[in-house]
Amino acid sequence: MTMITTKDGVKLHVEEAGEGTPILFIHEFGGNHASWEPQLRYFSRRHRCITYAARGYPPSDVPDSVEAYSQAIAADDAVAVLDALGIDKAHIVGLSMGGFCTVHFGLRTPERALSLTVAGAGYGCEKEFEAYFRGVSLEVADNFEKQGAKEFAKTYALGASRVQFQNKDPRGWKEFADRLATHSDRGAANTMRGVQARRPSFYDLEDGLKKMMVPTLVIVGDEDDHCLQPGIFLKKTIPACGLSVLPKTGHTLNLEEPAAFNALLVEFIAQVEAGRWLPRDPRALPGQIMRTK
Repeated sequence: MTMITTKDGVKLHVEEAGEGTPILFIHEFGGNHASWEPQLRYFSRRHRCITYAARGYPPSDVPDSVEAYSQAIAADDAVAVLDALGIDKAHIVGLSMGGFCTVHFGLRTPERALSLTVAGAGYGCEKEFEAYFRGVSLEVADNFEKQGAKEFAKTYALGASRVQFQNKDPRGWKEFADRLATHSDRGAANTMRGVQARRPSFYDLEDGLKKMMVPTLVIVGDEDDHCLQPGIFLKKTIPACGLSVLPKTGHTLNLEEPAAFNALLVEFIAQVEAGRWLPRDPRALPGQIMRTK
């Protein structure tokens, strides 16, 4: 465990395990650095695994101003972690809010990424729901401030794409819910207002995504409704991108289905490191159903 300092002076709590090619794990809004424990225990057998608590998540600093939180700042914080640890390149793995951060990491600093794994990301991207998402994000922020995380976690943890986890693994879900209840009220509210409610849709990033050549794996659950179409969009837009959909699965992918998640990730990383995760074959024309000539 260590504390690193970002370029704007925010201290971030960082944890490491293992040796080998680095993997940086970036957590979701509803979790924290401890949410990656099943992955750190598995991948640290052959990799240097790093995770950190995002700004606003104790024991990292909780800046008071919402202006200290943004999607760009979040991506730069991930780079700051690598810089502080003397790591030139790493496999970047993010869930939900961390998945958005992973996409922006690839867009802003592709030279620092060996690969990108974007899991459970897409909320607020669909244009027909964009305004609703921004509004509900601000409502969630208000609830964290007015009710406090300890109370509001009881509601947030039972979202439409969270109950799958509860049904499959009540003990694991309870750990998730209990962790959520420890969030900083101010940090959660500022993260919602500064990062979630203001971040651009993937669809607005299309030109940059088309040019991003970093090997990418997108993973979504088939009952994580508002991530499905954005996941397909990423698959169709990023040149070297693969898509995996986990059946009967919600949003908290790495905890809800840890064995399946780890199996996908270990195979992806192996293909990347072997130089075999390539851009789509130009002969695989999306508009072609059957070849006749």
